[in-house]
Amino acid sequence: MKVLVTGGAGFIGSNFIRYFLSAHAGVEIVNFDKLTYAGNLRNLADIDSQPNYRFVRADICDADAVDGVLAEGFDAVAHFAAESHVDRSIAGAREFIRTNVEGTWVMLEAARKRKVPRFLHVSTDEVYGSMAPKEMASEKSELAPNSPYAASKAASDLMVRSYVQTHKFPAIITRCTNNYGPYQFPEKLIPLMISNVLAGKKLPVYGDGLNERDWIFVEDHCRALDAVLQKGRIGEIYNIGSGRPVPNIGIVRSLLKLLSAPDGLIEFVQDRPGHDRRYALDDSKIRHELGWQPQVDLDAGLQHTVDWYRANGDWVREATSGEYQEYYEKFYVKRRATLAQL
Repeated sequence: MKVLVTGGAGFIGSNFIRYFLSAHAGVEIVNFDKLTYAGNLRNLADIDSQPNYRFVRADICDADAVDGVLAEGFDAVAHFAAESHVDRSIAGAREFIRTNVEGTWVMLEAARKRKVPRFLHVSTDEVYGSMAPKEMASEKSELAPNSPYAASKAASDLMVRSYVQTHKFPAIITRCTNNYGPYQFPEKLIPLMISNVLAGKKLPVYGDGLNERDWIFVEDHCRALDAVLQKGRIGEIYNIGSGRPVPNIGIVRSLLKLLSAPDGLIEFVQDRPGHDRRYALDDSKIRHELGWQPQVDLDAGLQHTVDWYRANGDWVREATSGEYQEYYEKFYVKRRATLAQL
């Protein structure tokens, strides 16, 4: 099986590549990534010399580059590439529209013309908007995005759906809850809290901290995506979650406990505009149809994540300082050239 992974240098994409290569013998993966601020090739430094893995630096909005890669022939596309940070979308939505909407259209059109047999579009639960207490979003729930990021992902989902309906294109959509785990960029809640504690800094928490999110360990998400890629029904949507919404302040206090740090580090800050109060998914469909369920509970996953960030201080330092962005030119290109000569 040969799979093109877009956005494979990002947090979820890089974890998926590592998981997929280890879970399946004889597979080949091409990682197609522009290397924006969220793309970090250090995430995959341990596998970049494997013969069944290759990296291509390119933009999903570049139709010629996309078609040039797809011309090689692929059994599937796993489309992760997206701008994904809500705060950044509030500050400026242009790149979110370009990457998430236009980029997805470019991928769909190229994959359709090259007759790719399977196209997995990785989306988010944020497209459903905020849920009332005890309410859960199913795959048939109304789309009600409340941030420019969520709106751009909802638009990309609808574009995928239109290709399924109009062109009988073999696409599947997944919508997952909040991910956490190794290699997550430090601007996100959990790695930000961990890295701030380790650096002796305050922990900024929006509003009253009672906004609820359903947290899933990234490897559980990868297992779900694998199940959908292998057995999911074309044209369907699959929600992916852990079934355990937790207030943000609860996550922060759990991390403080694991890090033996005081609650006094918490600093409540002004809430961001349009901050959704609660996300919660009904993921019974993927559990019943595909037999998937999460294997890592929140307590164990948080412990593993804290241990990883503690053990990988250099990665955190480089991600925070921006030094990781020099890796491609300084190390990756030279290393690949050396390997090619052997």
